[in-house]
Amino acid sequence: MRKQLLLAGLLAVAYSGDAQNQEATQEIGNLVVRNIPALPADLMERVDQYQNVRGATVADWDREGKGLFISTRFAEVPQIHHVAAPGADRRQITFYKEPLAAAAVAPDKKQNGFVFSRDNGGNENYQIYFFDLSTGRARLLTDGKSRNQFQGWNRAGSQLAYMSNQRNGADLDLYLLNFQPEAKPTLLTELKGGGWGVSAWSDDGKQMILSNYKSINEAELYRFDVASRKLERLFATAGPVSYSGAEFTKDGKGLFLVSDEGTEFQTLRYVDLASKQQAPLTAPIPWDVQGMDLSKDGTKLVFATNEDGYSKLYMLDTKTRKYQPVANVPKGVISNFRLNDDSRRLALSVSTPTASSDVYVADLTTKTLTRWTTSELGGLNSANFVEPSLIQYSTFDQVDGQARLIPAFLYKPKNATGKTPVLISIHGGPEGQSLPTFSPLINLLVNELGIAVVVPNVRGSSGYGKTYLKLDNGAKREESVKDIGALLEWIGRQPDLDPGRVAVYGGSYGGYMSLATMTNYNDQMRCGIDLFGISNFTTFLKNTSPYRADLRRAEYGDERDPAMQAIFAQISPISKIKNITKPMLVYQGKNDPRVPLSESEQMVAGLQQQGTSVWYIMAKDEGHSLAKKANRDYTYGAMLLFLRNNLLK
Repeated sequence: MRKQLLLAGLLAVAYSGDAQNQEATQEIGNLVVRNIPALPADLMERVDQYQNVRGATVADWDREGKGLFISTRFAEVPQIHHVAAPGADRRQITFYKEPLAAAAVAPDKKQNGFVFSRDNGGNENYQIYFFDLSTGRARLLTDGKSRNQFQGWNRAGSQLAYMSNQRNGADLDLYLLNFQPEAKPTLLTELKGGGWGVSAWSDDGKQMILSNYKSINEAELYRFDVASRKLERLFATAGPVSYSGAEFTKDGKGLFLVSDEGTEFQTLRYVDLASKQQAPLTAPIPWDVQGMDLSKDGTKLVFATNEDGYSKLYMLDTKTRKYQPVANVPKGVISNFRLNDDSRRLALSVSTPTASSDVYVADLTTKTLTRWTTSELGGLNSANFVEPSLIQYSTFDQVDGQARLIPAFLYKPKNATGKTPVLISIHGGPEGQSLPTFSPLINLLVNELGIAVVVPNVRGSSGYGKTYLKLDNGAKREESVKDIGALLEWIGRQPDLDPGRVAVYGGSYGGYMSLATMTNYNDQMRCGIDLFGISNFTTFLKNTSPYRADLRRAEYGDERDPAMQAIFAQISPISKIKNITKPMLVYQGKNDPRVPLSESEQMVAGLQQQGTSVWYIMAKDEGHSLAKKANRDYTYGAMLLFLRNNLLK
């Protein structure tokens, strides 16, 4: 508590002074802030407490298969820890200033360590390292400059693959590294585009399945012969098809594949590689399959489905191809599941709306589930955390003669009286999906400010079929904004929500949606919060990192096309900035490679020039995120004060 009060006091002192001084640009730690008044000590104390709710996610099984490496945070950012047994202490392994969320243990039992990736200040130029647990040292495996993406070990652990844009900064090429001291990587093949990755690597190491991701609606699969370096496209489809996962069978003659070819949803199927014939496996499940893992002996395949945002976990017998649910898994969102080499135990991460992510192990033979971690709650009572309601509201258009319904999660304060103010929180992507995971920020807003938070999955969100996913592409961009207009109408019809006190919040594409909501529905809003959002589609596409530009054009449209540029000029928030007369708060990471700093800077400058009140935060050590706890503490504190001043009054 003393530390919390000291932090809050330092922040308050830094911002004390008269109104004129508070309008000046100031620096606090790695943050440059503008026009933000003093953050009250009591408010910062509560922010710090909610931000001390921790979580844990699976990284990998350890070398012996008895313990787990996990990612969790005890200081500023998540790091890799080791847990030897259920409920055992989390022993911290890495101590870097940048977050680490993944680790891949060397399959070769003679090697005692794991591979991890790390960037610098959020720039996403990831470098790949091997952490040797015997020496406690990490060895750099890549060039130290370009963007590199680890693509897996071969089964023996003698080689690893990765993609890199070191050739020209735009295209991802495939490299192979023999895992020996002083070994140099080998360029296996040059590729065109920034969406390439290795989906599968056969047990004998002789063939790979490469995926060329073009958009969330379209990808191409190729079989790659490692020795001859021959690349062969697997399927020539009549139209765009999406693939989201592949696993070689034990004998290398077939694939388990996730695809939406011929279906509305991403379904699991088996492919005979000789005939290219596909056999559907999960067609009766009308939801997306999201993630799978094949056991080392090839007898079991575990997969998860996304059913209205909630996860369900299944185990498939690869011989009979029949599947059944994995028993006793809490209702929530499942991620990072990993089968042990014994092909019996499954490590998984589970997050629910009222419990931060923790690590469990399911025994697939005895059908028991054991909790391995119990993360700290920052001294808060979990009984006060909020379970959302899953709602649907009608929007402006129809489907088969009926109003189209938009799904949303609604978090409401407990024991609220009268009409409750509302914050609309919009996800990024735009192909993302808001899921019912634990959110310290939502619980902070609901419990401490008494705000109802509604989280819509507007058209263009994933998880609801490929037709829904395509509804906002290109020239139809603002139709997703109309879904927010329909949500405002829905709020107005609710007896316990206050349509006169509504704010909007979003990050990345959600930041664009926040700006677009303010430019289109300013009169119905009290204020808006934009985190690293797109303000001008043309400048965004010109300035985003080269490896991303074509991938984003597939979704938004091509700014080099005069017709599309005219649409961008019409719909970009910067073009309609005069419509924003209500207060705004803007946050941006200086090193953002996705939505560049210039997108927020031009928006803030325009708002200031026309006299619209705007609070601005720029983090010098962040990219497309709020990864550092100190930065997140201050930004969330500013958000709370901003909402308290502009939404609640």
